[in-house]
Amino acid sequence: MKAYVYGADGPAITNIPKPAPMGTQVLVRVRACALNRADLGMTKGHVHGSRGGVGTVLGMEWAGEVAELGPEVKGVKIGDRIMGSGAAAFAEYTLADHGRLFHAPSNMNFDEAATLPVALATMHNAVVTNGALQAGQSVLIQGASSGVGLMAMQIAKFMGAKLVIGSSTDAMRRGRLQEFGADLAVDSSDPGWVDQVLAATNGEGVDLIVDQVSGKVASQNLAATRVKGCIVNVGRLGGTHADFNFDLHAARRIHYIGVTFRTRTIEEIREIFAEVKKDIWPAVEQRKLQLPIDKAFAFDDIADAFAHMEANRHLGKIVVSL
Repeated sequence: MKAYVYGADGPAITNIPKPAPMGTQVLVRVRACALNRADLGMTKGHVHGSRGGVGTVLGMEWAGEVAELGPEVKGVKIGDRIMGSGAAAFAEYTLADHGRLFHAPSNMNFDEAATLPVALATMHNAVVTNGALQAGQSVLIQGASSGVGLMAMQIAKFMGAKLVIGSSTDAMRRGRLQEFGADLAVDSSDPGWVDQVLAATNGEGVDLIVDQVSGKVASQNLAATRVKGCIVNVGRLGGTHADFNFDLHAARRIHYIGVTFRTRTIEEIREIFAEVKKDIWPAVEQRKLQLPIDKAFAFDDIADAFAHMEANRHLGKIVVSL
């Protein structure tokens, strides 16, 4: 089968053996896959959790059909249209644990379905489970113009947030955040953004910040969060090390929570997928929670898809169809 593999000379489409499912694994005939920032790093040889380096089949998000079942699989059957996340997505076939997938809604094509698994799982876990957002509260999404950021704003609004603020350093993207639930858009590269957040919250700060940027905004986030508020650290696009105002953190008694899928067990990931299904799945089926496709590419042009992502001018997901 064809797969996009990182080799000694970089990533390339390569012929490799088709995998066979074991235990709770499902063999998926991939019809579409979506790009994520971590994939871009791995095309340069970076390691993401336990994956990366020479020999790695790239990709982590897909939609397709069940082709074969492992002997312990429950909840799906051969021929089901499904979408999910996991290793080695950029291939004609991939393996997935039966608890790490969703049934693709009948009103979505494969390209559309491929955009959703990572964003739904990541941001339900950040906004609802760890952020404990309640109806009537306020939330700031740092890095709101990314695919997962757009989903975070939609989930927050769906869960009843009274004020949703999104940040982006790009004026064009900032101008479109309202389409995805933002009541206010701020530029996190502007030193005055904290004052804008405070003005919008009667000087108190937001109840919750979901931070995909970190780096230089870390201490600014503390100033923009209310006393006894919460910050959930999801991403570190702005850097993994920076100044942190420990005194302000203590004075505001802020709950600061770090999350990642890289160190989670399969049991923990299954629980995250189950919580998505329990809390927000009807909204997914009704297309109240969805992501725009910025551009779609054929699998043979997957290198062009990554060049498009690296140019960093897109809004929404970049999809590759097989």
